[in-house]
Amino acid sequence: MSKQTICIVSPALAQANNGNWQTARRWAQFLRPRYQADVAFDWPAEAAPDLLIALHARRSAAPLAHFCAAHPERPTVLVLTGTDLYRDIRGDADAQASLRRASALVLLQPAGLDELPTHLRAKARVIYQSAPSLQPAARAVAPHHHDILMVGHLREEKDPRTFMLAASHVTARSARLVHIGGVLDPALGEAATAANAAWPGRYHWLGPLPHAETRQRLKAAHAMAICSRMEGGANVIIEAVTSGVPVLASDISGNRGMLGDDYLGYFPLGDAQALAALVDKSIDDAGWYARLQEQCARRARLFTPEAEQAALLDLVDNLLHPN
Repeated sequence: MSKQTICIVSPALAQANNGNWQTARRWAQFLRPRYQADVAFDWPAEAAPDLLIALHARRSAAPLAHFCAAHPERPTVLVLTGTDLYRDIRGDADAQASLRRASALVLLQPAGLDELPTHLRAKARVIYQSAPSLQPAARAVAPHHHDILMVGHLREEKDPRTFMLAASHVTARSARLVHIGGVLDPALGEAATAANAAWPGRYHWLGPLPHAETRQRLKAAHAMAICSRMEGGANVIIEAVTSGVPVLASDISGNRGMLGDDYLGYFPLGDAQALAALVDKSIDDAGWYARLQEQCARRARLFTPEAEQAALLDLVDNLLHPN
């Protein structure tokens, strides 16, 4: 008996190496033991899938609309991945239509439920993303460098300028702010190049790196910084905490949904001095740093591949085989 088919429509594929692609790739792997699952920019009209999963309300609006019109009896899932949840659904007609059309909505962390219109929350569920745990890297008692890693392409939503500016405010001599990410905004690329020149030894922009190499660098970091203006549920947070690396995070809804309201490592959005102060504290205050590690270790239990796969299969099974 042939497997039922699922198409995951993603606005980004492997070359982009971003969060949407990582989600699409991982979900396809989770589904394949039970279903035939493929990832594409659009679903194949000549062989329409039994179920469509669309990532991003605005950017995947057209494939979702066409599928619902052509196959109204077949179920659809819309995954709200970031800018759609925290920006587009407030005013973009295509994104709002996607919310109405989808059979089910998926959020990547629970704080996002507050962003949805009340009447749509009943068809929404939270599925935390995951990453395989990596053994934390061995760290010297008094290392020569404490690397603070930021992972994210250079675009305004990630607010890389705050990370760059923090390099000018950090006082801990061993602190080194390292940024991995490609240029999506040329002006930010120029700013990163200028920061490299202005603060040598303190700020290092490495450009884009393969995912596996990035994960190894993250595992060896002292801490990970995420400065984003909006996040649906950042995969890099998961990759940090499942490697034993504490997070210094902008105080936004998406990060609170991932790390919890009581997390100690938040700084006000866009406040480079506050981020620098947390960097210094993480290096100079061993007790505070240990508390961050403990808090992250507790959250890591939410982000196991087994839990994500079980939640995804439960959703898909119930849509394709309703009682």
